[in-house]
Amino acid sequence: MPRPHHAVDSPGNAQLEAAECALCGANDPAPGGYTFPPYRVVRCNRCDLWYTSPRLAEEAMLAAYAEDSYFEGAEGPGYSSYRAQEATLRTTFRKLLRDLAGRGIEGDRLLEVGCAYGFFLDEARSHFSYRAGTDYSAGAAAKARDFADTVYLGGLDEIPKAERFDLIACIHVIEHIYHPRPFVEQLFERLNPGGWIFLACPDMGGFWRPLMGKRWPFFKLPEHVTYFTRPTLTRLLETAGCDRVEALPYASYFSLDLIAEKLGRRAPGGVADRQLRLPGTTVACAGRKPA
Repeated sequence: MPRPHHAVDSPGNAQLEAAECALCGANDPAPGGYTFPPYRVVRCNRCDLWYTSPRLAEEAMLAAYAEDSYFEGAEGPGYSSYRAQEATLRTTFRKLLRDLAGRGIEGDRLLEVGCAYGFFLDEARSHFSYRAGTDYSAGAAAKARDFADTVYLGGLDEIPKAERFDLIACIHVIEHIYHPRPFVEQLFERLNPGGWIFLACPDMGGFWRPLMGKRWPFFKLPEHVTYFTRPTLTRLLETAGCDRVEALPYASYFSLDLIAEKLGRRAPGGVADRQLRLPGTTVACAGRKPA
């Protein structure tokens, strides 16, 4: 779970940009939304995708991702400690990999885009014979190399054009992508016939967001620029050319300590590391490339 919305060093006007809907291209936001000055999260009146507008310019955001401090002790965008979440992330990933295998979503070659420290790639060791990842942080990529066959520093453009995969996983990544349609189309091109794209992201259509309102922890600005529901995530995969899209369960585990942090409280010391499964935090879908 990320940290909730926090005050970011106020960007100058030159670093802010207005955005249109990243799914249908309309510039028709519905009334209402959520305001976190200088940012605003709005809903497209035509296709129901939620997105951030105005938002931080992509170049500035990419520079933040490249900082090693993004994963540890970040005062602006990033995590208070990604390493501290290792145990719960691994529990989440083990359950996810079993669910994927149970649905026949497997193969020999795995790519994880935005692999961070490589915990998912490590847990996938018994499921895939070849595991590759990408990340913009040199420090994170170095850690992930302990768990993967190959880790590329940067994005998809760093992967040789001839490389193909049976599963490409983007776990809590798509909400960071400024142009998700061409991004998923690029993922589609990197699949073997019959291969799958797996996307998991905060569930804008779940019960936590209306229940918590502006205190919903996944209003993580300026990083999160798109907010998906199951219908909009399904549509994104369909527009890329997937002939079959499946909604998948995603069991998210969090420590009591992290949950208490989001609520502005302290967990009792004796149970701070206890893991809890919280339903409704993440929406996940997989799309298949025609065989």
